[in-house]
Amino acid sequence: MKFIVSIILTALLAFAVGLFTKLPWYSFAITSFIVGIAIKQKSLNAFLAGFLGVAILWIILAALKDIPNEHLLSTKVASLLPLGGSWIVLLLVTGLVGGLVSGFAALTASFLRGKP
Repeated sequence: MKFIVSIILTALLAFAVGLFTKLPWYSFAITSFIVGIAIKQKSLNAFLAGFLGVAILWIILAALKDIPNEHLLSTKVASLLPLGGSWIVLLLVTGLVGGLVSGFAALTASFLRGKP
């Protein structure tokens, strides 16, 4: 139960920070760290909760921006990167980057908090 709450709370706080502040793109790491401190979990669960919360959020947000323009920009960006022009892979890479930053922030918080 703590794992699911941690995923949802991480996603909601990351979304709120991105929506209501003018902080840099990596500011969601602070919210993931706070959730990692607030909810006591094992280190693997903390990492996975942080990773999944932001990765799913970023993939959904990127897809919602990408679908109305029929994947035009994402296909061009994916052709510049070594992704074979696949917009789907670009969305997954986007989620991977955000998820790793968030996961490591939550993992750091879990290590600072100590053993559960």
